[in-house]
This record gives sequence, C-alpha cells and structure tokens, in this order.
Amino acid sequence: MQQKKAIVIGAGFAGMSAASFLARDGFDVTVLEKNESSGGRGRKFKQDSFLFDMGPSWYWMPDVFDNYFQSFKKKTSDYYQLNRLSPSYRVFFHKNNIVDVPASALELGKYFETLEKGAGQKLEAFLKEAAHKYEVGINDLVFKPGRSLLEFAHPAFLAGVFKLDVFTSHAAHIRKFFQHPDIIRLLEFPVLFLGAKPENTPALYSLMNYADISLGTWYPMGGMTKIAEGMEKLATSLGVKFIFNSPVTSFEFTGKKISSVLANGARWSADVIVAGADYHHVDQKILPEEKKSYSKKYWDQRVLAPSSLIFYLGFNRKIKNLLHHNLFFDEDFKPHAAQIYDNPQWPEKPLFYVCAPSKTDPSVALPEHENVFVLIPVAPDLKDTEEIREHYFNMILQRMEHLLEEKNLASSVIYKRSYAHKDFISDYNSFKGNAYGLANTLKQTAILKPSIKSKKITNLYFTGQLTVPGPGVPPSLISGEVVAREISKEMNH
Repeated sequence: MQQKKAIVIGAGFAGMSAASFLARDGFDVTVLEKNESSGGRGRKFKQDSFLFDMGPSWYWMPDVFDNYFQSFKKKTSDYYQLNRLSPSYRVFFHKNNIVDVPASALELGKYFETLEKGAGQKLEAFLKEAAHKYEVGINDLVFKPGRSLLEFAHPAFLAGVFKLDVFTSHAAHIRKFFQHPDIIRLLEFPVLFLGAKPENTPALYSLMNYADISLGTWYPMGGMTKIAEGMEKLATSLGVKFIFNSPVTSFEFTGKKISSVLANGARWSADVIVAGADYHHVDQKILPEEKKSYSKKYWDQRVLAPSSLIFYLGFNRKIKNLLHHNLFFDEDFKPHAAQIYDNPQWPEKPLFYVCAPSKTDPSVALPEHENVFVLIPVAPDLKDTEEIREHYFNMILQRMEHLLEEKNLASSVIYKRSYAHKDFISDYNSFKGNAYGLANTLKQTAILKPSIKSKKITNLYFTGQLTVPGPGVPPSLISGEVVAREISKEMNH
C-alpha cells in the first residue's frame, strides 16, 4: 500500500503536533511554514546579547507536555530542563500592596486567611472542585473533536455535567467562596488567557486555577522556544520534512478534494491537508468562494480573544523588585476589560504583565543586564500606529518606575522592539490582529467552534487556536493530536 502524503500548513505548536502524530501513524508528512523558523507565536529572536521569546511565556499544565512527548516514548527532559518557579509570580496591587504568590497551595491558603477569615479552608474546597474539572476537562473534554453532540452523550459525562459548572460564570463561581477583592482578582486572572471576561467564561475554567496553584508555574531553561525546538527535533526524527519561508497561496482541486498546494512557487501533492495556519485566513483568503466553510458574516460575529501590545526590552542594568513573572494590577480591571470586550478601544489605564526571564535564566542576557517582555492585553482590530505604541511605552515605564521604586528606566533601555496588531497580521495572517484566537465563551465551546474538518472539501482539516479545544500552548498540542487522530481514523491508518 502506497504511503499517504500529508501537508501541514504552519509550523506552530498545533501544526507540529499534528505532523508528528500523522508521521507516527504512517503518513509521509511535509510542513510548509511561511516564516523562517518553527514555533509560530512561540518563536524567538536574538538581538545583541538578548534572547527573546516572542510570545508564550507561561509554562502551565506540565502534564500535557509530559503526555505529548510520552506519546512518542520521549520525555520533556530529552529536550529541555524545567525549573519550577517559587514564588510563582508577583502581583502589584499598589505600591504598598505587593504579593508574591507562593508555589505551595498550603502557603497560598495561609495568605488568603490573612485577608478573609475561613478563606484558607475555602481554598481547599475550591481547589478540590477545580481538580475534578481539570481531570475531566484536560483528560476528556479537550480531546473531543467537536463534530457531533453524540461525543458528549455518554452517561458518565451527562451525570457529571453540573459538577463541571458549565452554565455558571467563573466570576460567580469564585464569589460563592470568597469576598475579598484581592483574592477575587488573583483567582480571576488565569482566565484572561482564555480571552473573555470572567463573567462570560464558564466556571469549568476554574481548572485553570488548579493548573496555576496546584500544578505550578514552570520555566524551560533557555526559554519557551525550547518547546518548539524540541517538537521540531522530535518531528524530524519521525521523518517529518520542514520547508520554511514558504507561505501557502492557493490549492488545486480534483472534485471535492485538494490535490496539491502552491507555496513559494512550488506545488506539493497531498492526500490530506492540515491547516495549522490562521483558520480565517485559509477559509476566507486562500479558498475560492464556493469552497469556503463559513461566510464573512459568520467570522465577523465570532468573539475574539484579545490582541496584545508587546515590548521586548533590553536593559543595561538589573531591575530590582521584579520577579520572573509580574502582574501589574494597580488599576481597576473593569474599565480595561470593557475597553477590550464591550467597547473596543485603546485602554486608558491598562493592566499589564512583565516577564523578566533573566531573573531565572542567565542565557537570555549578559550578567548585570535584564531581559524584559511587557504585554498589554488590548482589543483586536484596533488602529495600530507607532505614536500609539510610544504613548503606552512611556506610560508603562512611568508606572514601573513608581511601583518598583526605580528611577530613569528609560535611560537604561539599550534595546527596544514593539509588536502589536500589524505584526500579528504580517507574521501569522492573524484574524483582526488577535493574539489568542477565539474567546472561550459558552457559545464558542466544543461543537460551537469552527469545525476541525472543512464542510466543503473532503481532505482539508484545521488545527490551532481558532478551533478545538482553544487558545494556549497546551490546548494547541492537544488540537494537533485530535485532528491527526480523526484523519487516521477516516483514512483507515
């Protein structure tokens, strides 16, 4: 029997995951990537002595990464060395209220108790429920391909669906346990990675609190890019071929099938295609009108996760009072959230996140230098100009100077690069310049997400953050596995 050929578009986490699982199942796999390296949003760049991770910087859900590599009889330690951060991260509520979130759930409970009587014991109960949701959500729900309601019709799931709090909001769920505003803000923070306000995110996602508090915050030495490098190395060992600087521009059809893919002037024949590139771009910009699965109206009605304004900064001195991960919650989140989700505009007083990996990893900056990544969540589809970016750069440095008790930070910046909507579109063909895909609202969960299989083309599948299971690096690894499994099943491998 002749080996079937699979083309994967995009060497991001989901694309490389799909490629590796397909290769394991006997496919001849070629990955076509528009950029010069693998990793997608998880790429890196080096400037002078600074090594910057371009996108993801939080390593949560270590079991998902472990399980991924174990699927190929490998371990994460074959590719990178993990370091558990302790404290997990630092939160700046205001100058006189700075909290280091401990790596121990027991220690966090003691801190909660100082804020609210009985909160330590309530945290135990909260995490027990969250652990159940994590077990069901990460080991069961996220592996559903989302193609039929029958996937969810087994008795065990139906019996436990109300324990998952699918129909309660994350905001309401937290307030059943706690009243203190600092506790609420700490517990609401992880769902911001899911791209919706806590009041619009199902309480199922308290599983993120379990991931944060119980499973911990980790860092792969050498940077998050080590994950992508490890995945590419694994894929290559399985026979996957990577072709870089090769954006896909069109398809050739035979009936309802794609027979070949055009990329960088070359044609690649295929039995099956997996689009790990931006779903909207492939569906709306590459496919001809009659082959599109969804209408323009459908896409415009999707609720997108935020975009980001990012600054990659190199300092010629150490910055005191920063940890590896830092959350600047010194402004009220409600107006910022409204300016992302309800009335999209550039935020007046944004919350922001600062990552300083040089606090942990000497390989990312010279001694006595600081590698700093600043991220402001902003609405997608905004006007993005250099003047706007500069305004926020100055604002952020002023707030950092105040809260960190540092002077003249701007004069210590020896490298600066900004990244926002225009760059997400240019580098990733990102729909409306979003950074995280679709928001994980109830109406965009499971079968209500864009389908992993084309409605019009029999051999075109999709993977990544605009389809199941959703945004984030661990879900992307799972997304690739899910789509590969569906292909192998349908093509009798």
